[in-house]
Amino acid sequence: MNVLLLKEPRDGDSGPDPYIKELAALGHKATLIPVLSFKFVSLNTLSDKIFQPEKHGGLIFTSPRAVEAVRMCVEERKREWDGSVKEKWNSKSVYVVGKATAALVQNLGLNPLGEDSGTADVLSKVIIEREDRNIPPLFFPCGSIKREVLPTALKDNGVPLETLTVYQTAEHPDLEKNLKNYFAEQGVPASVAFFSPSGVKFCLDVVRRLSGERLNHIKFGAIGPTTEEAMRAEGLTVSAVALKPTAEHLSAAISTALQ
Repeated sequence: MNVLLLKEPRDGDSGPDPYIKELAALGHKATLIPVLSFKFVSLNTLSDKIFQPEKHGGLIFTSPRAVEAVRMCVEERKREWDGSVKEKWNSKSVYVVGKATAALVQNLGLNPLGEDSGTADVLSKVIIEREDRNIPPLFFPCGSIKREVLPTALKDNGVPLETLTVYQTAEHPDLEKNLKNYFAEQGVPASVAFFSPSGVKFCLDVVRRLSGERLNHIKFGAIGPTTEEAMRAEGLTVSAVALKPTAEHLSAAISTALQ
């Protein structure tokens, strides 16, 4: 059956997307349409902060894009990073959400914690349990439309935090055109999977319009509870939610819903 994935392709990876590969193994034809475009900002400020680890109690990453911003700064000062800065960060906690983000953090030579947390909400509880309230602020490079769950939870529990917006998120310029082409060529898919509340915001009206009366036949899937919540807030019936934000878990949930 046809499955439409409204997500971003993996950066710097020429191989097949793991979600397409996993769904194919389960007998489904998946198509990926990029939803978002990104613009990096404040990289000079980010570089200053990343190369002064002594001023922070640790790092927090909740998205691959934030790690990518740090990687760009590191490449400009690679010798300095490898010389001492990296090990100074590794003497502190480096928190992450999700395996994709954790893998990119490891590529920087850092040791991630919390990759199985799955959501910023769960990660915040891990941080609150682990961290002393008297540490320097944890540093959280993030996107322009981050949810406030993690900052609010840490603030309410006395864990110091400093945030910096390092990328801005917008709708992909070809999104509506790509969706129209997909529906024209392949028809209404059996399942549509969303990977972020932003994806729901930018795509749902177009998907509704193109699906018409067949909207109720689509099995909608979500990468996790945050995205599921955004979908339900828009009145969608969510048939599949990944137990963990991985290709294996989401594909299994979608395949079960399509049986």
